[in-house]
Order: sequence, then C-alpha cells, then structure tokens
Amino acid sequence: MFTSIAGRAVVVTGGTRGIGKGIASVFARNGARVLITGRDDEIGRTAADELPGEVTFLEADTALREDCRRMAAIAEERLGGVDVLCANAGIFPDSRLEDMSEEDLDAVLAVNLKGTILAVQACLPALRRSGRGRVILTSSITGPITGFPGWTAYGASKAGQLGFMRTAAIELASSGITVNAILPGNIATEGLASLGPEYAAGMTAAIPLRRLGSVDDIGYAALFFATDEAAYISGQTIVVDGGQVLPESPEAMAAAG
Repeated sequence: MFTSIAGRAVVVTGGTRGIGKGIASVFARNGARVLITGRDDEIGRTAADELPGEVTFLEADTALREDCRRMAAIAEERLGGVDVLCANAGIFPDSRLEDMSEEDLDAVLAVNLKGTILAVQACLPALRRSGRGRVILTSSITGPITGFPGWTAYGASKAGQLGFMRTAAIELASSGITVNAILPGNIATEGLASLGPEYAAGMTAAIPLRRLGSVDDIGYAALFFATDEAAYISGQTIVVDGGQVLPESPEAMAAAG
C-alpha cells in the first residue's frame, strides 16, 4: 500500500478539462484538497462542481507571471500551502511550419513552456515549506519522442519542458522538491475528439493495447509521483501511451496480430 495523500494541497493548472481535469479528479478522489486553474470562468466553475471531493477553481492564465503569483497566493489561502504542483496547462493549435505565424508560435510557447516555468517559480516558496514538494509536468510523447505534422511548435514546447525539468530537479533537490514529467500518448479527451473520428481510429490502430488512454491513466501516474514512496525519483519521465512508441512500423503492428 502507498502512503495516503489525503489532506495534501494540490494545484493543477489547466485542470478544467481533459487530462488536467482527470488529474484533479484522481487526486480529489484520493482525499487531496485541489485547486484547479483555467482561462474560462464558466467552464472552470462547472468543472469544480462536477469533480468529486474538495475542489475549487481559480481563473488564471499561467502564461502571465502575475496570474501565477496570484494562483500561488490563493492556494496558500484556500489550501494552506502547496504540496503538489501539476503543471498541466497546454494548448495545441495545428499549424504547419511554413504557415506558422509568429503570434501562433508565441502563444504555444507562452502557455506550454513559459507557463510551466512561471507556475513552478510562483509555487516554490510554498513547495519548500511543504517539506515534501512535488512538481509534476504534463509533457507529451510528441516532441520528446515522436513528431506529427502541424505540431512543430507544440513538439518544441513539450521537449523544452523536459530540458527545464532536468535542471530544475537538480536546483530544487536541496529543498526536498522532486520534479518529474508524464508523457501521455493519445488520451480520450475533448481535444482529441476535436481532431475527428478518423484521427482517433488511426491512432487506436497504432497502439499495441488497442485503445486510447483515459484521463485516469494519466491521473494515476501523477498520483504515483506525488506519493512518499516516489520521494527518491526526480528528473525522470514516464511514458503513458499504451505502447504507442514501441512498433517500428505499421507492419510490426500487423505481425502482432
């Protein structure tokens, strides 16, 4: 049995939908007190009402330093501190390299990479006071391991998160804070549904486990990184993709039967 995380203070950025909402749900169901953030007030309040346990919402844009500082202050006020920061907020607009505008690039890097760094910076004092601080990044297989046409900016941002993670893990180790990352594959979310049924069917066919992942699959990976039992793991990644990155070709999948 893992040590219970009941009562711990958890912040999940981008926690109002998709993977972030799934992470928040897993922590809340296991007794944590959770603050979720997002940029849409109506969606955020609805998500907080739908989620189990003790969950509150704060409208915040993690691409903005002041919003991140306000997030950390509100977490202190509502939760009494921050034991776990799940830096999950992300966007993935489709744009081919030749068509990508500077504004498109700036938007993706601001939310996915800069926002990750600013969120961690803002929560550092509370994470240090926790004595068991955990930073858990939601990266992706896209960028660090694989590529997909139209997601050059997204892939760069997700690979960049891992570069940040490795040095942050060294810098924060003396404070007892661990920094790790989850690399999801194709997870059944609103965002994936928006790519259409053909995309979902194609990706499912490429996954050895023959199914898309669930948000709980990612949530429980995050929960593990937050446990006392994972206290000696830092600067590491865990791929949660049903084995998607394993086959070297479509023929390998066909041969598997």
